[in-house]
Amino acid sequence: MGQTCEVKLLLLISSLCCSTNQAVVTLSPSSSQFFRGTSVSFSCEDDHSSAGWTLRRNTITGNRKECEDWGRQVASSCVIEALVSSDTGVYWCESTEGGASNYVNITVTDGPVILQSPVLPVEAGENVTLLCKTKTPSFNLSADFYKDGTFVRTTPTGHMTIHLVSKSDEGAYKCDIRGRGESPPAWLFVTGGAVLFEPSLTMLVIILIVVSSPYVVSTLLLVSIVRQRPTEKAPPVSLTTPPPGEDEEGLEYEDVVADVTTEHRF
Repeated sequence: MGQTCEVKLLLLISSLCCSTNQAVVTLSPSSSQFFRGTSVSFSCEDDHSSAGWTLRRNTITGNRKECEDWGRQVASSCVIEALVSSDTGVYWCESTEGGASNYVNITVTDGPVILQSPVLPVEAGENVTLLCKTKTPSFNLSADFYKDGTFVRTTPTGHMTIHLVSKSDEGAYKCDIRGRGESPPAWLFVTGGAVLFEPSLTMLVIILIVVSSPYVVSTLLLVSIVRQRPTEKAPPVSLTTPPPGEDEEGLEYEDVVADVTTEHRF
């Protein structure tokens, strides 16, 4: 359990702080789990630095020896011809200037089943396929998949695809093929992902008004402008009606009789 926690911590630190490093350690074939006896190759890839990079590892035996002590140097790669259980651990590159690359974790098992998963963190939004594989080649074997010990689903083909992977998909995955066995846990890490903006209720109401009723906004602005204008007192207006029968000076009446209506012109 302690070694597993240490490996998880190293990988998490790698995914958080090592994205700006100049070197990247790659693994071929790219997988986080291998059967005993498999051949693998590690490489330190660097396109922007003149510093020399050396492959290091921290395995269950607790050492940090160089490639010559546990593998075979081939050009810029370190090859392990036949993996053994003691090769399980974390691998990375170190420069002569003290820099470090990302970390990769591999698990070597003597068991009958492994779970092939990405050895490096995957970008949010990508599709990730996990493959449950047996030591003896078999096809279309039904497999049960688990995440953090909780059952996820059963697939009839032995592989499970996570579409548009996100941070919530991070965790320890394992698979079980009935009648064959169970794989060791494989860690899946996800990087990137946009942070969604969560507006308040007031802002949502304002956005709704602006988008759906622009005339409401114009009206509110107009009312605001009118209310801010200075008001002036107008002189009182008096309306008087002359008594009936009195002649009104300056006014003449002319009756025009028509067939339909009577028009009075003032």
